[in-house]
Amino acid sequence: MRVTASLWNADDWATQGGRVKTDWSMAPFTASYRNFNTNACVWSAATSTSSCGGSKTDSVNNVQTWQTQELNASERNRLRWVQQKYMIYNYCTDAKRFSQGFSPECKRSRF
Repeated sequence: MRVTASLWNADDWATQGGRVKTDWSMAPFTASYRNFNTNACVWSAATSTSSCGGSKTDSVNNVQTWQTQELNASERNRLRWVQQKYMIYNYCTDAKRFSQGFSPECKRSRF
C-alpha cells in the first residue's frame, strides 16, 4: 500500500476563495504521515469483489463492519473542532466551482 500526496496551485479557488495565497518561497514543500494505520480491502477486477483480511462481516447485510461504523458524539465534536480550526476548503460547499452539482459523497451525512 502506498499513500501519495500532491500539491498544485489552487490560489484562486481553494484557499478561502483566493484570500490566502500560497507562499511559494517556502518550497520545496514536504508532507509526512505519523502513526498512519489503515485496514484496506483488495479489489479484484476479475471477480468484481473485494476482500478485507481480518475484518468482521455482518452476515445479514454482507457488509464489512468498518464500512458501517459511525462516530460517537465525542468523536463528532472533535471532528468539527478540527474542521473549524484547520480546514480551509471544502469542495462540498463550493457551489461556485461545482455549479453542475456536488459529488455523491457530498450528499451523505457529514457525520
